[in-house]
Formats: sequence, C-alpha cells, structure tokens
Amino acid sequence: MTAAMSETVAFDPDALRAKYREERDKRIRADGNDQYVDVSGDFSHYTDDPYVEPGFTRDAIERQVEVLIIGGGFGGMLAAARLRESGIDDLMIVEKGGGFGGTWYWNRYPGASCDIESLVYFPLLEETGFVPKQRYTNATETLEYCQVIAEQYKLHDIALMQTQILSTDWSEEEGAWIARTNRGDTIKARFVIHSNGPLNRPKLPGIRGIDRFGGHTFHTSRWDYDYTGGDAFGGLDKLADKRVAVIGTGATAVQCVPHLAASAKQLYVFQRTPSSIDVRNNTEIDPAWLAQQPAGWHHQRRTNFEAILSGMPVKEDLVRDGWTEAFRDIFGGLRHFRPSGWRLFTWTLGWALSNARKERGLKQYLTDKAMVAMGLQEKMEMADFAKMEKVRARAESVVQDTETAESLKPYYRQFCKRPCFHDEYLQAFNRPNVRLIDTDGQGVEAFTETGLVANGEAFDVDCVVFATGFEVGTDYSRRAGYSITGIDGLTISEKWADGMATFHGLHTRGFPNAFFFGPQQSGFTATYTFALDENAMQTAYILGEMKKRGATRVDASEKAEKAWINTIKRVARQTEEFQKSCTPGYYNNEGHVEFESQNTFYGGGPIEFFNLMAKWRHAGDLPGLEIR
Repeated sequence: MTAAMSETVAFDPDALRAKYREERDKRIRADGNDQYVDVSGDFSHYTDDPYVEPGFTRDAIERQVEVLIIGGGFGGMLAAARLRESGIDDLMIVEKGGGFGGTWYWNRYPGASCDIESLVYFPLLEETGFVPKQRYTNATETLEYCQVIAEQYKLHDIALMQTQILSTDWSEEEGAWIARTNRGDTIKARFVIHSNGPLNRPKLPGIRGIDRFGGHTFHTSRWDYDYTGGDAFGGLDKLADKRVAVIGTGATAVQCVPHLAASAKQLYVFQRTPSSIDVRNNTEIDPAWLAQQPAGWHHQRRTNFEAILSGMPVKEDLVRDGWTEAFRDIFGGLRHFRPSGWRLFTWTLGWALSNARKERGLKQYLTDKAMVAMGLQEKMEMADFAKMEKVRARAESVVQDTETAESLKPYYRQFCKRPCFHDEYLQAFNRPNVRLIDTDGQGVEAFTETGLVANGEAFDVDCVVFATGFEVGTDYSRRAGYSITGIDGLTISEKWADGMATFHGLHTRGFPNAFFFGPQQSGFTATYTFALDENAMQTAYILGEMKKRGATRVDASEKAEKAWINTIKRVARQTEEFQKSCTPGYYNNEGHVEFESQNTFYGGGPIEFFNLMAKWRHAGDLPGLEIR
C-alpha cells in the first residue's frame, strides 16, 4: 500500500489481510465437499414434500408435446410465458413439488424473504400489473405472485405436479426426447427445456453420529410447521418448551433465527463462519408512485441495478439499496483514476503489435493494463476493506455481549459469500434464551442421542434445524435428479466431465433440441430471475424462428461451441487467486479451488451478455446453430 493511501484509511490493510488468511486457513478441511451427506437412502426423508397431503397417486399417462419444460419455478414459468407470447402453445411443465414456485415453493421457513428489491426481482411486473406490498418481499407474497403468473398464462392447464422426471433420452429415430417419470409416465417431446434450478438439492453436514440423535430434525427447505407451529411470519408456539439447535449461519439462518429466538425456550445457533449482516431497511411500496412510472420502467430498473453491480457507469442509481451502495463504494471512486486518452492509445497500439491480440480481445487487454498501471486492484481492495469494517462495526454496536459481537464479525472479502441484509438477526443474540456457539471455523464435532457436541461441550436439545444450504458444483444429473442422454448414448455427465461445453450457456452439442437454463457460461445476475427471463426470451425466439422456417431440429455447431468456450475463458472475471483467498463455502468449493474458467459465467457481466444475445437475435440468421 502506498504511503498516501495508508494515511487516508482508518484500518491497517496488512493486518486485515493477515486476519483474513488466518480465518480462512483454520476453516479448510481435507474432505472439502465430501464433508456433506447425500440426501438419499436413510436421509431421503429430508427431501419429502411437507406441503402436500401424503399418498398422492394418479394414473400414468403417455403424452406427445412440442415442448417439455422441466421445473415449475420462475425459470419454467418464464419459459412457458415467453413461448406462449411467441405463439407456441403445445407445452407441458413437469414439477416435483405440489405447486409452482421452485425455490420459493420449498423454502417456506419463518422469515423467508428476498434480499433483492421486489421491483427488480419479480419478473413480468408490467405484463401482470402486479404491485408488491413491500420493497423486499416475503416468501408468502412470492408464492402468491407465482400463482398470478400461472393464472395469467394458463399454466395450471399444462402442468404435472408432484411428478419427478427420472430420465430424458434422445431418440434419433423419432427426432424427439423421451422423458420418463416416477409416476410411470412416458412423455415424448420435440424440445426439452431443463429449468431445474441451481439450488434445489438440500445438503446435510456429515457430522459424526448424525443418525444417533433421538430428537426431531428437519432441513429449512422442508420446514416442519406441524412440529414448530406458526407460519412463515413466525408465531412458532409449539417451541415454547423446546430446546432448539440451528446448524448454519448463512442467508437462511439469518432470516429464520429471529423467529426461532422469539419462540423457543432455548436456542443454540451453531456457527462455523459468520455472515456479513448489513442494514435491510424494508419499506412499503406506494401503488400510486408505481402507477406513474413510464412504460419500460421495469426493464430499465433491472438493467440499472445489474449495471451498477457489474461496475458499469450509470447516470443515476434507481434502486439505492445495500447492494448498489456496496458496489458504488467499490467501483465509484475508480473513475477518478481512469487512464488518459494518450495512454489508452499507446496501450491499444501495444495490443495490436503483440500476441495479446490473439489471446485476448481489446477490451479485456485494456482492462488488465488499467488494473495494473493505475493500481485499481489495490484501490478496490481498500474500498472492500472499508465496507467490511462498517459491517463489523455494526455487529459491535448492536450485540451487547462483547464476545458474541466479536464472533459475529466476518473477516473476509465482501463477496466471498453472499452478503445478507437484516434488521433483526444481530438483535436476536441480545435475548437471554439465545446463545451463539461459535466453533471457530471447525463446525459441530458430533451428535449424541440427546444433542450435539461442539468445542468439547455437550448441548442437549429437542430439535435440530439444518440451515445448511444446497449442493453446488456437484454433477449436473445428480443435482437435477435425473439422467440426460443425447446422441449415441452420450450422457450429459460424460459430455461435461472435463468442463462445461455450451453455446451461449443454453445449448450443448450432441443434445439437440435441448435448452439448459443456468448460470454457467451464461449471464449470471444477483437478480437470477432477470437472467432466467433472458434465457426464456432467447429460447422463445429460437423456437419461433424454427416454426417460421418449418425446422424441427436445432443443435450447436462444433465451431460455435468451441468459440464460446474460448470466449468464456477469455473474459473470465473470477480469478483463482481471489477464490483461494476466500473463506471456505460453496462459492469456492469449500476452499479446495479447482478453478476452471470455462465453468464460470460470462465475465463481461450480465448486461453485456444480454446485449450480446440481443445483437445475436437481431442478426436474424441464428449464427452458430445448425437448423434443419
């Protein structure tokens, strides 16, 4: 750090770097992702649906449709909506849950809510005319809105609920996909859209003796209100005489802990790594104000939000919340250090005369040169340190017990983990019935018949709530819950064994007429519904064009797929060095970074990616796709 910079900050950057390394290193486990238990066999009940009446049966069906959509979350609903807008109506949606909603169907724990502004997160707001009640909506309203979308686009008529896809197999002879389900169904579809969601398979910690505990247990994504009482807004009255343990302190725990704290006789919160807790400051939405917004306001607001999060210059921050503040702090000051026109010219000349012209595009080359020459990397780090110092200071100011407050301070870069925004979580630790069990990065040691052991201390409890998240980074078919077999018997697991291979993140060669909705090699956003809607519009455009041309088959060309992989590698923004510096979590494979740049998302940012897709559509000739 320069002497001038050291005089302007109220913290010691070198000391913070050392502290970050120390906190990271103590949390590294040799078993990495293997520390988690697969929710199958004796643990399969953790995936049961608690929101439907047991014993559902129906007769098996055989059906032929134009488009099969797998998944009834926002991705599946948006795919169906955009297809119907384009005049394609022969659709079927298969969803393993009992209703629409996807992650919002499963995650109904008390306090469940969205940490992205509802006017940004909710899709199709102008199309439906729906007005969210609050700036940050809750799970109940989100589920209600899913029903609004389903009713407007008549999705109930085309949905098979409580049905799990077991396999999808390409039939070259029939030029169609054959899907089979756990209900004995056989569905033949010309096209298949895989929208099963990136976070759908619960994971459990492989704690020694996990099967010994004699009390009650459940995962937050399958909340047991029969046991706790109450509903998504709290009032868990059946816990009044119960000792409850929560394992995990990520975003889910941050939202449900205040309600458990208000209801349980005793609450133990077992922490491995503290979350970053910033101010939420929820407010009501004024319907009159919303009604005055001009046509196109929704897309403009979403684009503005994601542009700020991508570090792009904007005239105005339309959202002005914790997310945009954080990125304004990190990126805002950098524009004062932008290179001169003369320096840009000399750099461009150097690029034209060097091998970098072949290896990297001009934009990436200039970005890299600026980062080094202007010391931008260090300036961004300083801004990050400053922001996290504020987060740590908030924990100290809110939590009354000094030791607990110190344990709740996160020591890592802000976006090593998903930041949380909440106004009751830290306050919950001021209650006399709540105790934080900080395991100093080691986690719970063991289960006993009557409770848990951590830090050498035994805790007897009646109930254990697993707030331990979902599988990330495991095999695609494992997370989806079904096999996908393309041309010549090639499975998707085999195709992607050495890394993702797609065109625009949507197509993968050898799996014709299949579309994959996900963040890898695509435009990843904090507002994931925004990316899903862009995927849906891209898919609808392609299928609409095929319908016009009388075509029945689409596949990525080999050349286009290889070129896209190279593009993803070339513009990759996530670096191995940054991931290795982060405390372990699902973002960095539990600290065992096996960075493969082709498995990440489009590094130019979501807005640049969406513009790229719009330009591709405008070309009109479906470049990179083999159509027949």
